[in-house]
Order: sequence, then structure tokens, then C-alpha cells
Amino acid sequence: MFFQKYKVAPKPHPSATPVSDPKIRSSVVSFFHHSMLVVGIAAITMLLLMFFKPELNNKFQAISPFAKQLTLTHQATLAPVITMPAPQPEQEVVNPFANQNTEITESTKQQQTVATWLSKRYRVAYDAAHVFVSTSYVTAKELKIDPLLILSVMAIESGLNPLAESPVGAQGLMQVMSKIHEDKFDELGGIKEALNPIANIRVGAQILKEYVARGGSVEAGLKMYVGAALAENDGGYGHKVLAEYRRLKEVANGKGSVSTIAAAKPAMIKVNAKVKKRVEAEQLAAI
Repeated sequence: MFFQKYKVAPKPHPSATPVSDPKIRSSVVSFFHHSMLVVGIAAITMLLLMFFKPELNNKFQAISPFAKQLTLTHQATLAPVITMPAPQPEQEVVNPFANQNTEITESTKQQQTVATWLSKRYRVAYDAAHVFVSTSYVTAKELKIDPLLILSVMAIESGLNPLAESPVGAQGLMQVMSKIHEDKFDELGGIKEALNPIANIRVGAQILKEYVARGGSVEAGLKMYVGAALAENDGGYGHKVLAEYRRLKEVANGKGSVSTIAAAKPAMIKVNAKVKKRVEAEQLAAI
């Protein structure tokens, strides 16, 4: 009312000063620029200090929540680039023992088949027959002789009886003349081991190999082995051994129809001192 009556313009309140005033706006912008400049210089200074003086990094991390992130970024920038090798195609792994394992498996199966057949044919326990067969195979491999030939001689000589003894002094599975071949038992515990199946097989196989090599053939070697080296014939011994060998060969090759009926064992021949000396002489002549 007063202003309207006297037509005096009201004085504006200080707070009503317009912000759009050019001078005020210029001052605000100038202040903002200076502030950003100071912050930027401080940040650059801090980064340079961290770069040239790494020991300040720990102190800075202790007072700044952003220092760890800055440090990781700095390390990632300087870290070398690691190139991972390209994946290679899968290669087939070759087992150098594959063929050997196959041979062992086939040999084991063959030994089990032969042992089963012999245990039925000569009416001995399978476990005992298996020991005789496995020992023959191991010995044959060492001496480079056919294991089935060893088993054939064993079958005809003793019928797989490890305690067999003849009147002329032959002992064990292979009916070894232990007194004549005493030296061959030295590495096996001495002559007292003549009835030990393993020792008897090893010595008998060694004698058999020597006779076959000396005679030039299996037939000639068998003739020496039975003690008929000086005789005209061996009384059919070689024929019996080779016939048994052929049967064992069929069994080892998987033929299941081989008869297990053994021929009747001949009665033990009683010999006098003269016959015993003759056999010993023939064995010594064959050595």
C-alpha cells in the first residue's frame, strides 16, 4: 500500500539476487576450474610417486580405499602379455608292453590248459601239475628248449610222480641219475635236493638239452637220456616220448578232444648190479 501510494519501488532482498548474473557465474566457473586443476595435479603427483617410489604404495593403500584398485590397474598395464599355446590334437598313447602282456596272458592260459590235461591223464592234483608245468616253462625259456618236450619226458619217465625212484638210481620227475650228475645240483642245494620237483626239473632239462645238442636230433638225445646210447635201439622210449609230445602240442594249441586216458604203466624192472653198472656207464659215456 505504501509503495503503491507513493510510487516507490521496493528494495530487493539480498537473497533474491539472480544467479544468472554474469559476474557471479564467471566466479563460480573460475573456482571450479581451479579446483579441478588442483585435484588433477595432486592425482598425477601421487601416481608418479607410486611409480618411482614403490615403497610409498603401502602407505598410500593404508589411507586410501582407491589405492588398491589403482595399483592393480598399474600392474596390469605393465604386466607382460602371456600367450597360451594352441591346444594340440590328442595323440594315441602307445603301450610298449602291450604285446608282452598279450604273450604273458596267452602263455598263462596255455599252461593252465596243459596242467589241467596232465592232472586228469596222470591223476595228480591240479596244483601239483601246475607247479610242474610252470617250472618247465620257466626253465625252458632260460635254456631255450621246448617246454612241452620237458613235460613229455617227465610224463614218460615218472608219470608225474616227484618221488619216483628206479632200481638203477634214477630219481624224481625227470628220473635224473643224481649221482652221475651230482655237480648240476650244486647251485640248487646239493644232491639232497634231487627229489625236489623244481631242482629235478631244472637238472633234467639241462641234461636233455645237452644230449639233444650232442646227438644232433631230439631222437638221438632221447636215446642218450634213457641210457641207451651204446645200444642198437632205445626199446621204444623215444617213440613214447614223441607221441606224448604230439598230444601235448594239440592240447597247448587248444584242441579239446585229446584223450586223457594214459597207457598202463609198465611194472618196475628189477635189475641186478651188472645192469645197474651198464646203465651208469652209458650215462657217463653220454656226458
